[in-house]
Amino acid sequence: MQTLNVLDNRFSSFSTLSTSPADELAAKQTYEALFSADRTLSLVELFNTTLDLASLLNNFSIEATRYLDFSGLFFKSYSVNIALDGSKKAKYEHRFDLKISDTYIGTLTYAINTPMSLINIQILDKLHQCLSYPLKNAISYYDAIQLAMQDALTGLGNRRYFDEQLKRAMHNANRHHSVVGLVLGDLNKFKAINDNYGHAVGDQVLIEFSNILRLCIRDSDSLFRFGGDEFAILIENANESAINLIEHRVSNALHENILLSKYNLGCSLGATLMNRADSEQSIFARADRALYRKKAYTAQHLSVI
Repeated sequence: MQTLNVLDNRFSSFSTLSTSPADELAAKQTYEALFSADRTLSLVELFNTTLDLASLLNNFSIEATRYLDFSGLFFKSYSVNIALDGSKKAKYEHRFDLKISDTYIGTLTYAINTPMSLINIQILDKLHQCLSYPLKNAISYYDAIQLAMQDALTGLGNRRYFDEQLKRAMHNANRHHSVVGLVLGDLNKFKAINDNYGHAVGDQVLIEFSNILRLCIRDSDSLFRFGGDEFAILIENANESAINLIEHRVSNALHENILLSKYNLGCSLGATLMNRADSEQSIFARADRALYRKKAYTAQHLSVI
């Protein structure tokens, strides 16, 4: 993806506030020439070359910086919140609600250091018209990808998404000399709940446990369900204290939750911290072994009781 650096782009004199009638006439004539039918079609074709939201908005920003000096570009819709690489805040913000007919697509926000002129706004409105349908298609594609990465029952990330996020997190950790923590967990004797109470109750238990996990992690951590009663927590910028805190919170939450206490439900967790020699496979295998040891200990402890 091309990195946005709008400060290095040239922009036209449209970004100043024109007061001269001659300037206004010249701007109007240039504006009409810019957005002929052929020019509009070519812009739509350009924006339609990708379904990737970041790439689409970057292509759009390159065009927009021809007419407006801005330091940041931000887009937000019901399902998407994205800032282009290199975006910075500025003295002013100007927001445009993008619509097709009366259907809201999202809000595009420009960070600018001087107020927009009328011709700025008119040009951006035209550019937004060229962007609207390609942007709608890109959002639909993004939403479909997100659904494909989610567990349908709990809304957590699925195994495919976990594999992608683990790879990304470890790459970033190596670059920034930080550490990734991985916690694997499953519910103790969950099969007995399905067998004794039915799968509807089992599903309710899984949803409740997922909600507990959401409350036990930091905003920067990620949750996944692999299927059945198997879960994973990916912890970025991790250390032993962060892992221990999560394990402590999960244990307390299980005891305090009315539904899960009713079924005497427990959870085994196996955790590990990344080292520089790790691959995605090795860190996962180590966490899995830790989980196996914890389950074996729990089973032995319960049998003694």
